[in-house]
Amino acid sequence: MTDSETPSLLWLRRDLRLSDHPALTAAVGAGAVIPVFVLDPETEALGAAPRWRLEQSLVSFEKTLKDKGSRLIVRRGAAAQVLRDLVEQTGARAVHWSRLYDPVSKARDTAVKSSLKEMGITAQSHPGHLLREPWTVETKTGGFYKVYTPYWKAMAQLDMDAPLPAPKSIPNPQNWPDSLKISDLGLGKDMRRGASVVAEFAIVGEQEAQGRLGAFLSHGITEYASARDRTDQGGTSGLSENLTYGEIGIRAVWHAALRAREEGKPGAETFLKELVWRDFAWHLIHHTPHITDESWRPEWQSFPWRDDNDDAERWRRGLTGEPMVDAGMRQMYITGTMHNRVRMLVASYLTKHLMTHWRVGQKWFEECLIDWDPASNAMGWQWAAGSGPDASPYFRIFNPETQAEKFDPKRTYRRRFIAGYGGSKEADALKLFEAVPRSWNMTPADPYPERMVDLKAGRERALDAYQKHKAA
Repeated sequence: MTDSETPSLLWLRRDLRLSDHPALTAAVGAGAVIPVFVLDPETEALGAAPRWRLEQSLVSFEKTLKDKGSRLIVRRGAAAQVLRDLVEQTGARAVHWSRLYDPVSKARDTAVKSSLKEMGITAQSHPGHLLREPWTVETKTGGFYKVYTPYWKAMAQLDMDAPLPAPKSIPNPQNWPDSLKISDLGLGKDMRRGASVVAEFAIVGEQEAQGRLGAFLSHGITEYASARDRTDQGGTSGLSENLTYGEIGIRAVWHAALRAREEGKPGAETFLKELVWRDFAWHLIHHTPHITDESWRPEWQSFPWRDDNDDAERWRRGLTGEPMVDAGMRQMYITGTMHNRVRMLVASYLTKHLMTHWRVGQKWFEECLIDWDPASNAMGWQWAAGSGPDASPYFRIFNPETQAEKFDPKRTYRRRFIAGYGGSKEADALKLFEAVPRSWNMTPADPYPERMVDLKAGRERALDAYQKHKAA
């Protein structure tokens, strides 16, 4: 085979798109390309909802590749061995992929690169998941940022690479290797009956993601600064779901928001800051990988949080008697996502009012969110718990009642997701009973529960524990 006929493998993970895809662009520039997805043990360890949503994304991207005259090769096994096998079967001389930065992915990818180089194969990782690589943003003393605001100021001064266009064509190899079907992987099986409910709300694939961005820029970004916290309004972009699986490039979103700011749309600056917040989470997970499973601040390792408990189970089922908390949990089971303002609220309630370890909530979100992101999830939970990076000197405890009055003043959000609340019989609220496990024995006829914790007493208990811990 000539150099142009020698194929490259494109190892796909969280980059299921054609546009703004540096790894794909590099592979196409070298000749024939074999797109590959590997269900390895690391990916198989994802929660039920992320695995199901990944399956949807793969199905969509497979069709996108087919429309381009290409294919998606699907394999199962340890990534290093599968890629070695494919190299031997296809004669590929290079493997390209987009970088990931969580500790599990970094360990796997390092092993893959070493294994391929032992074979004399070019193993090339590329940017594309973030605005900037985590090691390229440094403080004036050469360290990494531990506080968001100075990180934002540093990022705002940097030029972000323009998004790459989608390739006009993807050259095919002379021969295609064997492939499993996506359905053979069983990625969605653990969602069980909840899959059909969540599917009504998921917006899947590159074309849909671009449409979602366009709609937000046309109708949502102007009022974003104030509307993003209102749970009763569609004030957010909803793009976290698509960014999670790389169905849209973060640089494309950034430059679109920059244009909106240049056009004078007031909410664009706030939206840009939220994109940088996402990068900041990955910046931290790269430099301090313990944030995924240990308190980021060492002094919080000994804080007397409870392990999993009966109160946490009521929290999981949306039966705390706090309507904003329960509405958020139920929204997650119905739509696969949760409003960001409510994520902070339910996390505060679990870790403060119920004095339960943030890891309990973090693991549950990992199981249930279709937009689960290891960096944002870890940083978000630790921010709410008080154990993470945060410049605030006080012990933050959200009050569900005052949050509801401010961000759901007409009870629209609560009525939408809690059947029976205020007499609600709304269609979305009733879908809960089609989605949750049958073992929960929840029915629309169940009365809404009484409050399980007095808010004032719960706050005082948390503050007392904080003061004792601080003194110790």
